[in-house]
Formats: sequence, structure tokens, C-alpha cells
Amino acid sequence: MSVKQTQLSDTLVMVRPVDFGFNEQTGGDNAFQHKPDVGENVTEKALIEFQNMVDNLRSVGITTLVLEKGQHNKKTPDAIFPNNWFSTTASGTLLVYPMYAENRRQERRIDDLTELLEAHNYSVNDTQIVGDFNETQEILEGTGVLIFDHIHNRIFAAQSERCHPEQLDRFATKRGYQEVYLFQTTSSHGTPIYHTNVMMSVGDGFAVVCADSITDKEAYQTLKSALAIDREVIEISMEQTEKHFCANILHVKNDQGQPYIIMSQSAYNGFTSSQKAQLEKYGTLLPNPIETIEKIGGGSARCMIAEVFLPKKVL
Repeated sequence: MSVKQTQLSDTLVMVRPVDFGFNEQTGGDNAFQHKPDVGENVTEKALIEFQNMVDNLRSVGITTLVLEKGQHNKKTPDAIFPNNWFSTTASGTLLVYPMYAENRRQERRIDDLTELLEAHNYSVNDTQIVGDFNETQEILEGTGVLIFDHIHNRIFAAQSERCHPEQLDRFATKRGYQEVYLFQTTSSHGTPIYHTNVMMSVGDGFAVVCADSITDKEAYQTLKSALAIDREVIEISMEQTEKHFCANILHVKNDQGQPYIIMSQSAYNGFTSSQKAQLEKYGTLLPNPIETIEKIGGGSARCMIAEVFLPKKVL
């Protein structure tokens, strides 16, 4: 943590969804997933939505690196959501996380990712495995469950099968985070929300939170007070969270330092006019039509992108 990390990345990694489909291994606790219609070619649709999003990001100067299919033949239907298995730091560390589902553990292509990053002149000085690489119990699924406030060196996290409190505590201690806000959530189905990033997002100057999903209202007020020190807190409803993925957004910047807020078209449609006006104070809204990916995969725009904070190589 010796190198100061900014909140906004200007480079993203996305993974082409060549095996995309409904993941039976994650459907148990991800209520956002829906099985496709019989005969529906969801892989082809997802590939088109993916490429359109890559093109959309690149068109405004957001550096977007694409990790292509690897040499292995294992099916990875959720590979389109790479932010769950890795994150990066400004000091040059690649962090690799323990994953809940067996077929999601196959997504962790460390060598291929490192090669891609280094080919674009990023320095991977160190690779650290969080917990045990083959962990099956104490899971911590990257920035799916860890919402980083880099400015204040703290973490916000919703406890679930994807976010084990002891693994979180060890991670925070080892990485030197000063504050951890761990809280309980409940969806409209009465179950914990599987990933924090579908009910909360922290940008530079704002935060979007589904207050209704946090079960302990005192815990929410503590969280809100912490955020409100220097951020505008935008509260969204359970419907906006579950039907539109309004919390699953990411604040980034392009190669000119201009800020953008990446979201799906569904999220854009789900925000009210006043909420859009609040968000637009902090960046240009950048919606992407990814209906198939959201419906079948149970994740949205933020889930599809992993931020690169690594230092550049000195040429």
C-alpha cells in the first residue's frame, strides 16, 4: 500500500465470452440469473453485446484490453466476469482470489493475463494468491464482493457465500486497509445478495447504494455517514437494484483523464432523471445494451470489467 492508488482507472480488462451460458453451479445463490429459452443462442448474442461494449468504451478513449480464449478446453460460462478472480494495485501487485464455483476457478488464467498486461507495457511486479488457490470454503470473490474506497483506504462488503468474513479480515489486515465495513443484506427473495457490487458502487465524489437491501439500519447509517464525508450518496430502490442493475456501475477515466460512468442500458433506463443528473456531475454516463448477459449471466456492466491500476514499464 506504499503507492497511493487513485479511485479511477484508465485501463480495463474484459474477457471474450466464448463459452457464455447459464451457469448451473452459480444459479443457487445468484437470483439475478435466468435460464434461457429453449433453442436460444445466448453465446452468439453475448459475443455481439460484448464486442459492442468494447467498441463503445474504446470510442471514447477508455483503454480496453481483451483477454481471448486460452488453450485449455474447460467450459467457463462466467468468464465474462473477470473482476471476481483478480484485481491489481498501483504498486504492481496482481491479486488472485478464491472462487465459489468449481467452473469459475478455471477462469483464473494468471499466465495469460500477465502476458496480456505486460504486452501493453504494464508491470506485474508480484502475484499474490488470496488465501489458498484451491479454497472451497472461505471464499472472497474480488471486486464482486470488495468495494474499494481507494481514497480513504477502506473496504465495503456484504457478507454472503462469496464473501467469507474471516478471509476478508485476513485480506484487509495483510493489505493494510484501515477500515472494513461488513454488513448483511437481504434481497426481495429473502436471501443474501450474492455480490456487493450489485447493490453498491463507490466512485470519486459519489456512491450509489441500495439502502433497502441492508438489513441492519444502524449499520447502514454508519456506512452512509462514512461515505457522506466527501461523497454524494445516491440511494436506489430494490427494484432499481434487482431489475435494472443500477448499482452495478463503474467510475473510470479515459486516456485524456475525462471521467465516465460505465453502466448497462438497463441501468441507464432504471435511473430517474434526477439520479442521472446527480451522476452526470461526476462523469459522462456511458450505457451499454447487454440484455442477454444480464439476464442469463446474472451480472452487468461493472461485473464485466476489471480495472488495471498497475504501473507502466519505463521504456
